[in-house]
Amino acid sequence: MHIPGHYYHVYNRGVGGQRIFASDANYCFLLRRVKRYWKDYDLGWVAYCLMPNHYHFLLRPGEDDALSRFIQRLFNSYTQAFNRQRGRSGTLFEGRAKSVLVDDERYVLHLCRYIHLNPVQAGLVGHPGEWPYSNYLEWVGQRPGTLVDRAFVQPYFPAPTDYESFVAEGMDRSVEEELRPYFLD
Repeated sequence: MHIPGHYYHVYNRGVGGQRIFASDANYCFLLRRVKRYWKDYDLGWVAYCLMPNHYHFLLRPGEDDALSRFIQRLFNSYTQAFNRQRGRSGTLFEGRAKSVLVDDERYVLHLCRYIHLNPVQAGLVGHPGEWPYSNYLEWVGQRPGTLVDRAFVQPYFPAPTDYESFVAEGMDRSVEEELRPYFLD
């Protein structure tokens, strides 16, 4: 059960650390599914990042069962398609998605930065704007995507350069430790 109007860090990874996205087409397929299914659920999209072997979503459900139903539908569909494409069967993810309540709004902003810096920390790119499978570019006004709650972003970061600077500061170790309960272990 999820509390409507609160933020949740939703994440999961491939079973045994295996890749859940084998090609650019897989990332794009999942994002098309997100956009297709999302309209059926009352969810606010704050931040997301799809990584080769895991994903992060920061969502705000408007009703208590919207988040669970959406995640289940999305990843059941994705797993079936991925398995068909790759000629495999069985589970793709390490159990059910984890869903952690982010109970302090100031941590929400740091969690957004953490999510957007994931591909940089993994050594996949040198800057979060180079990773096409997150909504960082929407946050900084460089892509007109729909998977971002602009009403959430605007009060904290009125200009795109404000968020760019916030992300560029990186994560202070003390903040990172405070946020540890919200991270993918």
